[in-house]
Amino acid sequence: MPSRFGIALAVILSAVPMVAAAAPVRVVSMNLCADELVLRLADRDQVLAVTYLAQDPRGSTVASEAVGLPVTRGLTEEVVALKPDLVIAGAFTTRTTVGMLKRVGAPVLELGVPADLDGVRAQIRQVASALGHPERGEAMIATLDARLAAIVPARKPLRALVMRPNAFTVAPGGLGDALIRAAGLVNVSAEIGRDRFGEVPLEAAALSNPDLIVVDGGTPGWPSLADTLLHHPVFKALALAHRTVDIPNRFWTCPGPQVAEVVARLADAANAQAPRP
Repeated sequence: MPSRFGIALAVILSAVPMVAAAAPVRVVSMNLCADELVLRLADRDQVLAVTYLAQDPRGSTVASEAVGLPVTRGLTEEVVALKPDLVIAGAFTTRTTVGMLKRVGAPVLELGVPADLDGVRAQIRQVASALGHPERGEAMIATLDARLAAIVPARKPLRALVMRPNAFTVAPGGLGDALIRAAGLVNVSAEIGRDRFGEVPLEAAALSNPDLIVVDGGTPGWPSLADTLLHHPVFKALALAHRTVDIPNRFWTCPGPQVAEVVARLADAANAQAPRP
């Protein structure tokens, strides 16, 4: 039996008219990756609110653009109170809120997780079109493609191992894997049998003998237990024996023009790598 709160909320939601306009003028973003595309593609006065994550420079590439905008934590009441005519959400986040919004007929656009660069381009076009600015999407894609075209891929197919916070790696078959391959490198995680949620034990990292180790060095002054791996004696010895490349996780997390920075840094590090004996 539904709770009194649930019944009351349903009554409130049913009383709020939410009709999508041809070109939305009241947009709420409920996902960090949606935030990044919305803030780059929409007019500022279109954006009613973004997530609280958008303003955190440790994980967001649009922190400066998000300054001054209202933020939400993905609660249904917060979104409904704003009376948006478009809500953009991720396919795997804020599921309860998205489900409730759909039940009352709110216009919700759910974004998937691109697995390659073509998927990135498609998602940019999808969001730009939904916002009523398809030409901005094409301009963003042109910028992305120009940046990628200027990158010199690795001259040799060196083997790269990504060690994210808590030793999570980049899954074979995902966008991160596609970026590694776009740089002309080999993703070591595929060799050691890690899946998309797999952690890499230090022993496996050491025995994999990679040419490059990719880490997120973190933000100075923001210590985290997730980064203790970087200070482990085994990892320090591994880093001394191989080239370590620092690429902040915010460049990998979401589809957008920033992914070209990952490809560029990987390729530059590979081309600067001296031949190993």
